[in-house]
Amino acid sequence: MHVIFRTLLILLKARRRSRLTPWESSQITLRAMPTDVDILMHINNGQYFSLFDLGRYDMMVRSGLWAGAKKRGWHPVVQAEQITFRKSVNVWTKFQIHTKFIGVDDRCFYIEHRVVVDGEVYVRAHIAGRLIGKDGPVPVAEILQMAGAAGHPVPENFEVGEDLRTWRRTFALPASRKPAPHTGF
Repeated sequence: MHVIFRTLLILLKARRRSRLTPWESSQITLRAMPTDVDILMHINNGQYFSLFDLGRYDMMVRSGLWAGAKKRGWHPVVQAEQITFRKSVNVWTKFQIHTKFIGVDDRCFYIEHRVVVDGEVYVRAHIAGRLIGKDGPVPVAEILQMAGAAGHPVPENFEVGEDLRTWRRTFALPASRKPAPHTGF
């Protein structure tokens, strides 16, 4: 993990920040560091997903989802992710990562991340995630039940739109217990 020190700092800071529900947007402020950029001196496309982890940690800790999942022996994993770039974030630029839990389908929960510079969206990504327990993937209904039991009733119509469902299904690989032979391109 190449953002380990930032991760530890975010986890510590999140415990001191105001609480929020899992359905509210979380925001963290960062600066593009030399370790984030490529030879063109802007954040490397692959680095964004590591930075988005920080936004998810902040959201999960502040909403209580982190503690609830940890108590049950669950841990989050990313099942699929997509990203769209609009403008480059150059070295030393201050930016915010906005993170929001945007809905669920029958298998995954979905989170949107936005990189915002001076009030303008530069990058947007969608993450399809799951929680994994000792017996395998945790059903979405159990995750929502955990949130509800913590005093965070699930919003009505919390199913994601067909666009995100189609994206995840279209690019999905076979389940980890099924073969996925490489047959060439």
